[in-house]
Amino acid sequence: MATQQVVFTLVTFLHDLFTVVWIGGLFTLILTVLPAAKKVWGPGPQVKQLLDAIQKRLSPLVYGSIVGLALTGLLLARRNPAFGGLFSFANPYAAGLAAKHLLMLAMVAVTLVRSVALRPRGLPRGPRPEKLSLALLLVNGALGLVVLFLSALTAALAAGPPAA
Repeated sequence: MATQQVVFTLVTFLHDLFTVVWIGGLFTLILTVLPAAKKVWGPGPQVKQLLDAIQKRLSPLVYGSIVGLALTGLLLARRNPAFGGLFSFANPYAAGLAAKHLLMLAMVAVTLVRSVALRPRGLPRGPRPEKLSLALLLVNGALGLVVLFLSALTAALAAGPPAA
């Protein structure tokens, strides 16, 4: 295997791993942890404590994944001749990639709002920030789903049309 293929394989692997950590973590929280915690404890303080503890452990992994996705994504995009630059809509591949990048920026913004702006230090969290935080978690999950679709679309476009 040529060195270039090894590097491409490693970069792709890391990009996929960072995606699993961030978007997989979102889906795990939304689809399993939150419903299970509410079923066991109801909407009480135990659920909030659990989610706070999970967010405290998950946040560094998510931030690292965001940086890793940006770096590996740039390396992967530049490999394709249809890549027209960051936020280019020059062709279908570039447009899909630009849409994906814009949604990723929105996801980063939502992540920062949830983990920084809605977490006042030293003050108990009231019901309004909790509801907003949950709504933003769901928004990020939906954005993550669209990003995964756009990843599949750009991969299909990068491969070219199917053989007849």
